[in-house]
Amino acid sequence: MTEVEVLQLLVSPAHRMSGRPSDGVSPGPSDERVSRVEVRSELGLVGDRYYARPAHRNAAVTIMAAENLPPDADLRHTRRNILLRGIDIDAHVGATISLDCGTGPVVFAVKRPARPCAWMDVTIGPGAQRALRGRGGVRCSPLSDGVLTLGPATFRVVAGADTPS
Repeated sequence: MTEVEVLQLLVSPAHRMSGRPSDGVSPGPSDERVSRVEVRSELGLVGDRYYARPAHRNAAVTIMAAENLPPDADLRHTRRNILLRGIDIDAHVGATISLDCGTGPVVFAVKRPARPCAWMDVTIGPGAQRALRGRGGVRCSPLSDGVLTLGPATFRVVAGADTPS
């Protein structure tokens, strides 16, 4: 087990970064970050644009390490859902992990890397897409229901990917 911190949670009801990055981000809520999120097995985050969407069931939730972001960037710039401090989440592709914020563990299958796109150069700054290659977070499928909140959490590798965390 590893003690981590959930720094930010983002639930975005609309896909605000579509089309060409040069067109800019579409209007939407000024802040889609939340302090608490409900996770549903095989469906995703309640209220998120990818919740229960068949095309995204294997990658409905994205998790990123805060250590990989510039200090002034946050989840609104990356389109990721969960920002963790204290674990190299990118090293856990292929593993089954759990996050417990004190309300019980929420289990995720870490399916694949969340590759940075050209939007990163617009929302974070020039060169961000290249700088985040291999460090852009992971796309996950939730395997259990539960609640995640901001603050201290316990990270554990349940199975797979040679990790004694």
